[in-house]
Amino acid sequence: MLEPVSAAHCLAPARNGDFQKLMRSALRRDTTTCPLRPQADSVKTARDVTRTTLDRWGLAKLCDDAALVVSELVTNAVRYGGHAPRRPQDHPITLILLRLAPHVLLAVSDPSDEIPTPKEPDFISEHGRGLHIVQTYSTCWGWDALDEGGKAVWALFGAER
Repeated sequence: MLEPVSAAHCLAPARNGDFQKLMRSALRRDTTTCPLRPQADSVKTARDVTRTTLDRWGLAKLCDDAALVVSELVTNAVRYGGHAPRRPQDHPITLILLRLAPHVLLAVSDPSDEIPTPKEPDFISEHGRGLHIVQTYSTCWGWDALDEGGKAVWALFGAER
C-alpha cells in the first residue's frame, strides 16, 4: 500500500500556499464547511453534505466515490478523534469540500494528533480497510497537521473523472 503524500505535492498544480490557508478559505463560494459531532450519525450527515455539494457544483458523477471516501474519513475521525487530549467542542470534527478546478478536495479535520496509518487490507476483518478505500477511489490522499492542533485527512478527486 502506498503511503500518503503531502498536500503540497499533490495540490501544487491547483493552488499556491499551504493546506492551513486552504482550510481557512471557508467563506469562498466554491467551499462547503460542515461541523460534525463525534458520533456515528455524523457519517450520514457528511455523505449527504458531500452529495448535495457536488450536485450543486455540477459534479454528480463524483458523488458515489466521494461519498464512500468521506464515509471512511469521518468514521476514522469519530473513532480516533474521541481519544484526543482536546475537548471536541474546542476543535470539532469538520468536513470541508473545496472546488479547486480541475480538482475537488475533501478534507475531514479532527482534534487527534494520531497519524493515519494505512494497513495492509484484510478483507475478512470488519476494520482496517478505510484508508485502502480512500486510496483506491481518490486521485491521491494525505494528511496535514493543523496549527491549532489536530489534523486534517484529505482526498483529492479529478473533476473530469
